[in-house]
Amino acid sequence: MRASLCIALCLIAAPALAQEKLSGTNVDTRLGFAFKAPDAAVQKMIPAGWELNSPTSGPNRGANLSLSVVDQVTSQDAEGKALTPYRGVAVTIPVKRKGSADGGPMVVAGLFAPGGAPGAYGVFLPAKVVVERKLRTDPEGKTSVEETWQLRSDDGHSMDIHVNYVRGAVARTKLEAKVYSGAKPDFFRIYRVEQATDVARSTATGVDRVSSVSVKMSGQKLAPLFDGSEQLISVTSIPWYSRQVFLPAL
Repeated sequence: MRASLCIALCLIAAPALAQEKLSGTNVDTRLGFAFKAPDAAVQKMIPAGWELNSPTSGPNRGANLSLSVVDQVTSQDAEGKALTPYRGVAVTIPVKRKGSADGGPMVVAGLFAPGGAPGAYGVFLPAKVVVERKLRTDPEGKTSVEETWQLRSDDGHSMDIHVNYVRGAVARTKLEAKVYSGAKPDFFRIYRVEQATDVARSTATGVDRVSSVSVKMSGQKLAPLFDGSEQLISVTSIPWYSRQVFLPAL
């Protein structure tokens, strides 16, 4: 009877597993910035057939644009072969397909070290990336973090990001998401993530342990999104981020 039960369970699970194919895995250190950017500029980045789907709850409530600042520690392909880790910043918009609940983050732009560009989503520009990170823990155990990123592409796009914050309690979470491409919106990858998150600032929840923060962008694709009228909604530190990436079966 036990054998029959095991066979039955395997048969039930098999179709779901057959629908996905492992693409790779990675472990990163990340920062997340959520903004309320100019609506007109954000709308121009969303392809036809899709619409903005800003979160209505949580620390990013009301945001229409996010930056994922990625510093990979390790990366492997589907067979477990080590890949060269890369660094960069991805620009995403929360979207859904019109007339459907299907949606998630859509990657629309970004600057990455050459190994990470143009990336699976086909939207990243190659750039030179410089990162500085300082940590200081005082005798009382309070840890201050200062992080600076400078990214420069050959075609005039740039990003300058600086943040200084005090670490708080870290929440360990798991999530699953479909992430779409702004260049080819029918393409998506499935992320299964385990991560540690520390929301250092959120206008939605009133948390604020950020002493200074600055985000500046330039270039044809980025400048309209950061014209000085953007409002910072949240800053999230992700000291470790472990991800499996799957592709849907063809």
